[in-house]
Amino acid sequence: MKPIEIENVQKILGRFTNKEIYVHLETTNGAYASHINEKAYNVGAYIRNAKVSFNQAKIVGDGKKYRVGLKLEMGWIYAEGLTDWVMHEETKLLLAGHDREGRLMVSLQLSETPFNY
Repeated sequence: MKPIEIENVQKILGRFTNKEIYVHLETTNGAYASHINEKAYNVGAYIRNAKVSFNQAKIVGDGKKYRVGLKLEMGWIYAEGLTDWVMHEETKLLLAGHDREGRLMVSLQLSETPFNY
């Protein structure tokens, strides 16, 4: 993965607009929080191969951390804290947010085919 390049990611997001696609969205701090501070809350969210269509996609950020929003017919999907990206198999956009130690905190993945791994 490489640091997010906002212009390139925005162009790729546009390729998925107005198509039925598969989304993987995951957040976590659970593996890192409880062993550092036993009073910390473990939180996370996970959704895989949700089939959606969005009519608008936007990436915004401050040069270090980014947010991607996908506007659906009846709502939004968004991921915040994204730092890195890569195209996988030339068809899957993988976005991730890592903390200062390089640990995964958030992942947003888009594909026209289901995720098998």
